[in-house]
Amino acid sequence: MSKRRLVIIAVLAGSSQSEVARTYGVSQSWISRLMARYAAEGESAFEPRSRRPRTSPRATPPQTVELVLRLRRQLADSGLDAGADTIGWHLTHRHQLTLSRATIHRILTRAGAVTPEPAKRPKASYLRFAAEQPNETWQSDFTHYRLATGADTEIITGLDDHSRLALHVSAHARITGPIVLATFRSAYEVHGYPASTLTDNGTVYTNRFAGGGGGRNHLEHELRRLHIRQKNSRPNHPTTCGKVERFQQTPKKWLAAQAVQPTTIAALQTLIDLFVDAYNDDRPHRSLPHRATPATAYAARPKATPGADRSRNTHDRVRTDKIDKTGCVALRLAGSLHHIGIWPDPRRNPPPAAGPSPARPRHRRRHRRTPPRAHHRPRPRLPAHRTPTRASPEKAVAQTHESWVRAMPMSCDITTVGNTITTVGPVGIEPTTRGLKVRCSAN
Repeated sequence: MSKRRLVIIAVLAGSSQSEVARTYGVSQSWISRLMARYAAEGESAFEPRSRRPRTSPRATPPQTVELVLRLRRQLADSGLDAGADTIGWHLTHRHQLTLSRATIHRILTRAGAVTPEPAKRPKASYLRFAAEQPNETWQSDFTHYRLATGADTEIITGLDDHSRLALHVSAHARITGPIVLATFRSAYEVHGYPASTLTDNGTVYTNRFAGGGGGRNHLEHELRRLHIRQKNSRPNHPTTCGKVERFQQTPKKWLAAQAVQPTTIAALQTLIDLFVDAYNDDRPHRSLPHRATPATAYAARPKATPGADRSRNTHDRVRTDKIDKTGCVALRLAGSLHHIGIWPDPRRNPPPAAGPSPARPRHRRRHRRTPPRAHHRPRPRLPAHRTPTRASPEKAVAQTHESWVRAMPMSCDITTVGNTITTVGPVGIEPTTRGLKVRCSAN
């Protein structure tokens, strides 16, 4: 029971106002005003009046409130960000109105258009970083998207770390190493070469966790050739590539809001191109100064260029292989398999023999004559005679020319220009039971 009700009941019971004031610790004048209100309004005097002012001359006009709510609905229906910052940017640049972020947030909250998320991690707990110049770092990643027919596709994205400009966004049935290389080259032709790249550890980006001690993939060779520094995030740390990871949510949300869903990759690519144009040129970005668009931020500063010297980063490795029947060894370089001829076909042009091998003695089977039997008795069936197997040509070559093999120089020099093998020298060769084992070293 409120104090107002207790005071009024006590006065109506016959107690004086001064006595009630001393009992409840209030002033006698306040009790007089309370009793006057009770006589005029009745039981409504039991609750305090609203402290809201009768007039608010600086309140937001109803037309502006309606405009804020209409922009909220339009942006949300289009699949775009519809927060207070985005609405404020549209009010300033499209309607010549200026409202603070807090005012817009209060309007949305009062209208019930904000969903509270109290368990969300505060933004102050994150350590933000961004490149100082455009083309200083490019981030790349790909994500899955399902068409209206149920077919799965993959969308690859290239994003500038400084300006958040969408450098390249394309849809494919499946992302492979050659596709990644093609997308980077198409971005080079439009925006120039970056100083570095930042990706996760997918095998289409790097082979450092692929196992087996293999060489670089297509993208790694291309970045080394252009002296572009390659950076990869640590395993199980997706926040390192958080900009491109967050970007992938935006086109998915925009695509889901379209009235006509794509049924083919070509139709999906058409919608993606429309989104990229709106994202780069028309949509304000909250993380950029003054809520600028990515295209504006990308053109505001000079572009960074590759500056790292990666000529000594040769990635030398030793490969153990065997000469095949045609006298070649296989070597994979820049994602392409090369067959290097070490010696002509040993079956057609065998090297000179080290010397005559001694003839093996041939043993003759001696039969003992037995007297004929009086009664014929069938002989037991003996196992079929097996013809002794002949040694394989590789084994014969290895055994016959062992001294010739040991006399060859045991070193290998493979010279490459770009992704092409130009010269190959002698290779370390050792005889084995299956042929000739070769040791090659290449970068």
